[in-house]
Amino acid sequence: VDRRVSGHRKVMSSHGPSTDGGPASLDLMQPMSSYLNRILNPPQQPSSGGRSRGPPGVPASPSDGCAPPGRKVLLLDACTTAVVSTMLSQTDILRHDVCLVSRIDDPSRGGTPHLPVVCFLRPTAANVRLLVDEMRDPKYAEYHLFFTNALPRNDMLDLAGADVNRVVRQVQEFYGDYLPIGDDLATLNCPDSLAMSVAAGTARMRDHASAYKRNLGGIRGMLLSLRRKPRSIRYQQSSPLARSLAKDVHDAILSDQIHHFRGDGPLLLVLDRMDDPVTPLLSQWTYQAMVHELIGINHARVSLRGAPNVAADLKEIVLSPAQDTFFKENAHANFGELGERIKSLIDGYQSRRASHERIASIEDMQAFLERYPAFRAESHNVSKHVAVMGELARLVDVCSLMEVSRFEQELACADDHGGHLRELLDVLGKDRAQGPDKLRLGLLYALRYEGVANLQMIKGRMAAGGVPPENVELVDKILRYAGNGARGPGLYGRRDVVSRMTRSLLTSVQGVSNVYSQHVPMLMETIQNIARGKLREVDYPFVMGAPEGAADAPSAKPSEVIIFIAGGTTYEEATKVTEFNRSNREGMRIVLGGSTIHNSTSFLEELRNT
Repeated sequence: VDRRVSGHRKVMSSHGPSTDGGPASLDLMQPMSSYLNRILNPPQQPSSGGRSRGPPGVPASPSDGCAPPGRKVLLLDACTTAVVSTMLSQTDILRHDVCLVSRIDDPSRGGTPHLPVVCFLRPTAANVRLLVDEMRDPKYAEYHLFFTNALPRNDMLDLAGADVNRVVRQVQEFYGDYLPIGDDLATLNCPDSLAMSVAAGTARMRDHASAYKRNLGGIRGMLLSLRRKPRSIRYQQSSPLARSLAKDVHDAILSDQIHHFRGDGPLLLVLDRMDDPVTPLLSQWTYQAMVHELIGINHARVSLRGAPNVAADLKEIVLSPAQDTFFKENAHANFGELGERIKSLIDGYQSRRASHERIASIEDMQAFLERYPAFRAESHNVSKHVAVMGELARLVDVCSLMEVSRFEQELACADDHGGHLRELLDVLGKDRAQGPDKLRLGLLYALRYEGVANLQMIKGRMAAGGVPPENVELVDKILRYAGNGARGPGLYGRRDVVSRMTRSLLTSVQGVSNVYSQHVPMLMETIQNIARGKLREVDYPFVMGAPEGAADAPSAKPSEVIIFIAGGTTYEEATKVTEFNRSNREGMRIVLGGSTIHNSTSFLEELRNT
């Protein structure tokens, strides 16, 4: 058994197995795409790539680090199912000779003893236990095991001991323990991360050990897949959770022999959602963020089952940058721009459709048949975006979102206690305003005016306005989670006279291009301070890589920054990061990761559990 689990360590990456090569581009999609291609494609030439766990002294199989040739079964868990469904369409999967996709935790799963199986799984105790049970009575001809992170040696011993039928052909570790949403955005799909943040530093943290391990593994997975060893690691001083994650990542890098990459290395910054509870509560007006807020995006799937006048084949659609060029190009477009771009999409489709209808010869007919699959796919894509746009427009009207969003922006961006109080009481008394919107407005008001407002009166008016009692209680919960006594400084900026005068001057000079997009997430102030070399060490201490000199001495400006928000990020923050990267193509580049990607519904649901 020990012979079968011994072996050398090499990090699989999108640029090959070696750990001594130069760093790849800071692109979260690229390594995952490369991993899936290797997992599902048979080798073009013999290779022993990867962190192989084959027995020493035995020649490497041509399939080491790659899929077996011919037809195969793909076995996934809940997390890797999300990765595959986001990165690959059904057509892509079939093109890789995958004839069946199954879940390892499906008790009704049958077997195909004549076919090999490719297992793409997280290295969790539950998955290893299921594999051990299956090894004793194999359901497939041979097993090719690919794990998304480091597999503990004891688990490897258990697998080797259970493989009495010698059906395991290879065991590989591909460090992609996250779900890439875009080139510069990733999520771990880890729920209840707000409760973990609240429990950090207390005895209750042991109840969140699994979620903590998931977050730690996700950060390491991002670093390893990008082939980066941080030059420095910093964390949000006000968060015990951020401090613990940053220190444990640092300890893992020191104790593990995997993190050896050339180059200066990025800044790794670990933040906590509690420092900015405002951003997840706001209505959104860019395509991807708006869909997630009003309809919901779950593993790149969007359900339109409750929408009126939607065709049967559009009840569930896919919105993934990896599969949809129009969505990739317009995910960050605002609502007004989106309407114009969808019109252009329709016009282009109608023009091509007219050319298809002109069939005057056998050659025209042959050309049409060759283009027909692509034409059908384009037709579905156009119909999909038109259906989503129609549903968004309907919800904006039904929920009076223009009026609600304007007031949200005012609460988030301006100090006017008397005016805000009068408008809030007016909204709480209106029947037309929706209960969830009344709740969010009440929470935004409580966060801004925590020290001066009569919150008991506000909670009474919320209840009288139809907000359920369990939701009214969220006013107290959000202040415990992220009130003045919990979060760090900076959410509403400094309140001194000079700061207010400066902000007022900038507004009068620059103007506000859109009253519905005045708010800028606190994350962007942090990024701008990094870019200027002025991120204060007193607020964001170093775990490693601290500059010499005073605590607030200017630090070197990194060319790359990996930011992880424990407790979850948002699509608004992702949009701002993408805009920053596009405007700084030759300068500092940012990638953003989070425990999950929140909309207001998921944020409030997690808040209930704190």
